[in-house]
Amino acid sequence: MPQITVDYSAELDDAFDRRGFALALHPLVAETVTTKIPSCKTRFRRVEESVVGDAPTGDAIVHVGIALLAGRTPETKGKLTEAILELLAGHLKPADGLVVHTSAETRDLDPSYAKR
Repeated sequence: MPQITVDYSAELDDAFDRRGFALALHPLVAETVTTKIPSCKTRFRRVEESVVGDAPTGDAIVHVGIALLAGRTPETKGKLTEAILELLAGHLKPADGLVVHTSAETRDLDPSYAKR
């Protein structure tokens, strides 16, 4: 915990500093939600194809999902989500002809969550 998943369009392979983003994200998450950096786990999932609205080509997406144990206020989750979007912008390089749509969500883990 926290479980972090980042979905990103394949077109961003060379434009998205994924490792740098995760290494900057973990301290941000730990400080915002009062957890330890070693507890943060991030996985990246490359999306081979994505379509945004009615754009025939030229759009890409990055979505960051943070799942936490219950107990954080909606304000804390909102603060984290906004901070993630700010951080994300610094780890995306301009990509020729691409419009990049970014989003983030902070939510509670299901009560069935377990780890070893």
